[in-house]
Amino acid sequence: MAASAARGAVALRTRIGRRVAFVRKIPWTAASSELREHFAQFGHVRKCTVPFDKETGFHRGMGWVHFSSEEDLQNALQQEKHIIDGVKCLKFPTVRGQ
Repeated sequence: MAASAARGAVALRTRIGRRVAFVRKIPWTAASSELREHFAQFGHVRKCTVPFDKETGFHRGMGWVHFSSEEDLQNALQQEKHIIDGVKCLKFPTVRGQ
Protein backbone atom coordinates (compact mmCIF):
# COMPACT_ATOMS: atom_id res chain seq x y z
CA MET A 1 0.00 0.00 0.00
CA ALA A 2 2.80 2.44 0.85
CA ALA A 3 4.50 1.71 -2.47
CA SER A 4 1.36 2.53 -4.44
CA ALA A 5 0.94 5.79 -2.49
CA ALA A 6 4.55 6.71 -3.26
CA ARG A 7 4.03 6.02 -6.98
CA GLY A 8 0.97 8.25 -6.91
CA ALA A 9 2.72 11.18 -5.26
CA VAL A 10 2.00 14.58 -6.72
CA ALA A 11 4.64 17.27 -6.75
CA LEU A 12 3.57 20.80 -7.51
CA ARG A 13 6.10 23.29 -8.77
CA THR A 14 5.54 26.88 -9.73
CA ARG A 15 7.52 29.48 -11.60
CA ILE A 16 7.74 32.93 -10.10
CA GLY A 17 5.25 35.27 -11.75
CA ARG A 18 3.24 32.46 -13.32
CA ARG A 19 0.06 30.88 -12.02
CA VAL A 20 0.96 27.39 -13.20
CA ALA A 21 1.38 24.24 -11.15
CA PHE A 22 3.53 21.43 -12.54
CA VAL A 23 2.07 18.13 -11.36
CA ARG A 24 4.21 14.97 -11.33
CA LYS A 25 3.39 11.31 -10.93
CA ILE A 26 -0.23 11.53 -11.97
CA PRO A 27 -1.90 8.11 -11.61
CA TRP A 28 -1.92 6.35 -14.98
CA THR A 29 -5.71 6.02 -14.76
CA ALA A 30 -6.21 9.81 -14.63
CA ALA A 31 -6.39 12.19 -17.59
CA SER A 32 -6.54 15.96 -17.92
CA SER A 33 -10.27 15.97 -17.11
CA GLU A 34 -9.64 14.32 -13.71
CA LEU A 35 -6.75 16.69 -13.05
CA ARG A 36 -8.94 19.69 -13.92
CA GLU A 37 -11.82 18.40 -11.79
CA HIS A 38 -9.55 17.85 -8.78
CA PHE A 39 -7.82 21.25 -8.90
CA ALA A 40 -11.03 23.17 -9.67
CA GLN A 41 -11.98 22.80 -6.01
CA PHE A 42 -9.14 25.21 -5.15
CA GLY A 43 -10.04 27.87 -7.72
CA HIS A 44 -10.71 28.55 -11.38
CA VAL A 45 -8.60 26.37 -13.68
CA ARG A 46 -7.96 28.13 -16.99
CA LYS A 47 -6.15 25.29 -18.71
CA CYS A 48 -5.03 21.78 -17.90
CA THR A 49 -2.51 19.86 -20.01
CA VAL A 50 -1.42 16.22 -19.70
CA PRO A 51 0.91 15.19 -22.56
CA PHE A 52 0.59 11.71 -24.01
CA ASP A 53 3.33 9.44 -25.33
CA LYS A 54 2.65 8.75 -29.02
CA GLU A 55 4.25 5.30 -28.87
CA THR A 56 2.43 3.89 -25.84
CA GLY A 57 -0.78 5.93 -25.94
CA PHE A 58 -0.47 6.56 -22.18
CA HIS A 59 0.16 9.91 -20.59
CA ARG A 60 3.64 10.66 -19.30
CA GLY A 61 2.62 10.97 -15.64
CA MET A 62 2.94 14.74 -15.51
CA GLY A 63 0.92 17.78 -16.38
CA TRP A 64 0.37 21.50 -15.96
CA VAL A 65 -2.54 23.26 -14.31
CA HIS A 66 -2.98 26.94 -15.18
CA PHE A 67 -4.95 28.90 -12.58
CA SER A 68 -6.74 32.22 -13.09
CA SER A 69 -5.18 33.87 -10.05
CA GLU A 70 -2.25 33.60 -7.69
CA GLU A 71 -4.72 33.04 -4.85
CA ASP A 72 -6.18 29.98 -6.61
CA LEU A 73 -2.69 28.56 -7.10
CA GLN A 74 -1.78 29.17 -3.46
CA ASN A 75 -4.99 27.44 -2.34
CA ALA A 76 -3.88 24.31 -4.22
CA LEU A 77 -0.33 24.51 -2.87
CA GLN A 78 -1.52 24.87 0.73
CA GLN A 79 -3.60 21.69 0.59
CA GLU A 80 -1.77 18.93 2.47
CA LYS A 81 -3.26 15.93 0.65
CA HIS A 82 -4.46 15.42 -2.89
CA ILE A 83 -6.52 12.46 -4.08
CA ILE A 84 -6.64 12.02 -7.82
CA ASP A 85 -8.63 9.16 -9.34
CA GLY A 86 -8.87 7.39 -5.99
CA VAL A 87 -5.15 7.54 -5.24
CA LYS A 88 -4.04 9.32 -2.08
CA CYS A 89 -1.23 11.57 -3.24
CA LEU A 90 1.34 13.65 -1.41
CA LYS A 91 2.28 17.20 -2.40
CA PHE A 92 5.79 18.61 -2.41
CA PRO A 93 5.70 22.32 -3.30
CA THR A 94 8.89 23.82 -4.68
CA VAL A 95 9.23 27.30 -6.08
CA ARG A 96 11.80 27.64 -8.85
CA GLY A 97 12.92 30.94 -10.30
CA GLN A 98 14.93 31.52 -13.45
